[in-house]
Amino acid sequence: MPEFPYSRLRRWPDVEADNLQAHDATDLLLVDRALGVGVPGPEIAVIGDDYGAITLALTAAGLDGIRVHQDLASGRRALRRNADELGLSGFHSHELDAELLSGARLVLLQLPKSLAELEEIADAVARGAAPDVVLVAGGRVKHMTLAQNEVLGRRFTQVQPQRAERKSRLIVASEPRPVPADPPFPVTAPHDGLTLVAHGGAFAGARLDIGTRVLLEVLGLGGSQLLENGVSRGENGSKRPENDGSSGVVNGDRPSRVLDLGCGTGALAVSYALAHPEAQVIATDRSAAAVASARATAAANGVAERVVVTHDDAASEIPDGSVDVVLLNPPFHLGTSVHTGAATRLFQAAARVLRSGGELFTVYNSSLGYRAELARLIGQTEQVKRTPKFTVTRSIRSAEPVDS
Repeated sequence: MPEFPYSRLRRWPDVEADNLQAHDATDLLLVDRALGVGVPGPEIAVIGDDYGAITLALTAAGLDGIRVHQDLASGRRALRRNADELGLSGFHSHELDAELLSGARLVLLQLPKSLAELEEIADAVARGAAPDVVLVAGGRVKHMTLAQNEVLGRRFTQVQPQRAERKSRLIVASEPRPVPADPPFPVTAPHDGLTLVAHGGAFAGARLDIGTRVLLEVLGLGGSQLLENGVSRGENGSKRPENDGSSGVVNGDRPSRVLDLGCGTGALAVSYALAHPEAQVIATDRSAAAVASARATAAANGVAERVVVTHDDAASEIPDGSVDVVLLNPPFHLGTSVHTGAATRLFQAAARVLRSGGELFTVYNSSLGYRAELARLIGQTEQVKRTPKFTVTRSIRSAEPVDS
């Protein structure tokens, strides 16, 4: 059997750089394990395959019918692109649901960063896969913790860490335990007039993370201000934030179109929709767990019909120049690596979708110093607020071409 050409895999449309690869040693260990146990393709499920290295290597080895779940929209697109490039097929993409896991006897998992996400996955496998399922989870040793073993142990009787190889390690979990009647996710938490709903893979869970809280306060939407202090009544009696840089109406004649870019659990989008009943609000995230959470958050707050939530990568499905306001709390990680490329892609996306004169409100860790880059990519940028940890800026989309 010819060796699989891992070097031909690309991360596109995710950030690409000389120090970022589309596969790692964990992928190879998971593939070797799967090929060694003799489970047929239709009984294999792959979870967390970032760019298709596991799925495509198994498919190339003749295992057809593999089911795969990738949380990120960028990963799903990379898998399809890499499959086309290599002329491979025979796999099926699914959400984290019964169709993914029903009858699966072998589940291969790239360990997620979040213990909550691992808990939701482990529960789903124990709940939905075959009774004799074996879950083989792998990760880079430097990112693995004993807490991951403990999470797996709550759903499997046997949890056996394997010897480390090439700075990666596998954990083999078997003999599923009986599961409770209700799955552990999503979880729900109230926040002074706002209810957040979160799946395990959603950033910050059902908490209101500090950066989002600061941006909400700047917009006059923070906490109980939604219902009281920070909201004033318009002429028609509708609630309107006092400190927002934009109103719910543009030029007094049409509803503003507002985008929560990288929406997470939807706190910004839903808060804006609650305060601006006349606005058109879109929330988008590349994480399927975040999208499911944001939709549930919108429903829990009674604005599901007014907040459109999409699973997309860097707002690629939103037309150029079609948005009046963008709200952004960008990530500063790419997987387990600190890398500013993730934020840059979102700044570029905001520049593309904003109309001339449109506004971008960004909150970020003050140490990252994004202001110059925002000015270069968007236009005039001013600091609106700075705390010991976070900075909020307001950028105005220039009518002149900006760097891409």
